[in-house]
Amino acid sequence: MNTDEQTYQPRDEVAELAMLYEISQTLNRTVDLRQHIDPVLEAIANYINATHCVLTLREVDSGESEIVASFGLSSTQQRKGKYTAGEGITGRVAESGRPIAVPKVHEDRGFIDRTGISRTFGRRDTSFICVPVIDNDETLGTLSADHPFDPKCDLQEDIRLLSIVASLVSQSLRVRQMLVAERKQLEAERQRLEDENKRLQSKLRDRFNPTNFIGTSQAMAAIYDDIMQVAPATSTVLIRGESGTGKELAANAIHHNSKRADGPYVRVNCAALPESVLEAELFGYVAGAFTGAVGTREGRFATADGGTLFLDEIGDFSPVAQVKLLRVLQEKEFEPVGSSETRKVDVRVVAATNRNLEEMVERGEFRQDLYYRLNVFFLTMPPLRNRKSDILLLADHFVEKYAAENEKEVRRISSNAINMLTAYHWPGNVRELENCIERATLLSTDGVIHGRHLPPTLQMPRDAHAINDEDGLPAAVESLERKLIVESLKMHNGNCAKAAEDLKITPRIMSLRLNKLGIDWRIYRS
Repeated sequence: MNTDEQTYQPRDEVAELAMLYEISQTLNRTVDLRQHIDPVLEAIANYINATHCVLTLREVDSGESEIVASFGLSSTQQRKGKYTAGEGITGRVAESGRPIAVPKVHEDRGFIDRTGISRTFGRRDTSFICVPVIDNDETLGTLSADHPFDPKCDLQEDIRLLSIVASLVSQSLRVRQMLVAERKQLEAERQRLEDENKRLQSKLRDRFNPTNFIGTSQAMAAIYDDIMQVAPATSTVLIRGESGTGKELAANAIHHNSKRADGPYVRVNCAALPESVLEAELFGYVAGAFTGAVGTREGRFATADGGTLFLDEIGDFSPVAQVKLLRVLQEKEFEPVGSSETRKVDVRVVAATNRNLEEMVERGEFRQDLYYRLNVFFLTMPPLRNRKSDILLLADHFVEKYAAENEKEVRRISSNAINMLTAYHWPGNVRELENCIERATLLSTDGVIHGRHLPPTLQMPRDAHAINDEDGLPAAVESLERKLIVESLKMHNGNCAKAAEDLKITPRIMSLRLNKLGIDWRIYRS
């Protein structure tokens, strides 16, 4: 530590260059200036015989300067070093961007001694020098030092030296700010991609999660349990059921809830491919394997390597393709068409069919060994006629879907239409129901799906308001009148005036009909 007996020594230019070179090397080796600035401050203090050397950084928004590193200050003193804009010599330099040198701090009222270092001065006179740290005309902070007063010392030389070091510090700060900004940008982009990935994965899980299937019937609850049991395994799954029951949706759920969810999911509709094309489509081919094979193409098995291959309508496989499929299931290997090279694959097969494979096996149309290999775990999707309680849930879902797609406001399904939907036997299952609701949504003009909007196949031969042989025409007319009034009240939330206007009758007649038919309009209020 410097003492009062030390006297001014002329500066050595060679030593100054060596000191500045050392400082530049130190600053170039570091990115985090706050952790490696101490050797720089110590080098300055040793060269100019300083008792203290301090670096402050300025907050852009508030203009407040705070000590971030120091030489000769205790941690307590350093924590006290905070200066508002224009406060004390440090605050003035940070605000104006111009250096200040005070020959004797005891004679300058601008020296506020926020850190309490004057107690270390004793009776000696002390000089204080403070220069701004500037980058592109913006003051980033200050660099200051104090040393014993010496009339022979040129404070302008101290300002020059500290300004050079401040310039080196500003360059280091600029690089650090650029790196910090780039790091923040990269972190923000990484977080955005991570959030987007989580959102897509969540959306994918929600789309294929069995708990989000439409249906709460006992038959569907058993399907959900089966899917969640078999999904984590690697076993082959055979999904059976009538056309339109949701076999492909079940296959999707099995894949996306399995350990292969991040792998490829490849679908093949075997019934849509000619027998001559199916084998090449599944196993691929090499150039010259057949007429038109001008290049090499990977098959669906190779594409699905590491994931799941869904074979829809497996009952349409040709005998030759059945043999190759059996080998893939047993040996996990195959040869592309026209090639003798054996390829290994790791593919989980999920197959589906609406045909009776047992009868096909008896007739020799389907290999028995392939049947047993496919039928390791089977699901049988229930037909819609066996899950009547799900019909309204499915219908409401499709109404919402197609109303949004076609930008139409359809609020509900009328009671008459509901009766028709639940009474129908649905040979086309869920697919047929979806088509019916899409058509009815397009035909609706009053926000309600009525029975007349449903296809002719759903029109009951004996509608709810048909004439009963015992009751006769008056009863049938009264039944129809009641239904029309109730439907209109439901649509207008129990507003009798609007219901009367909708039915093209006066409010007085509406009141009379309500009394006669015993209809309480209040129960239809929302």
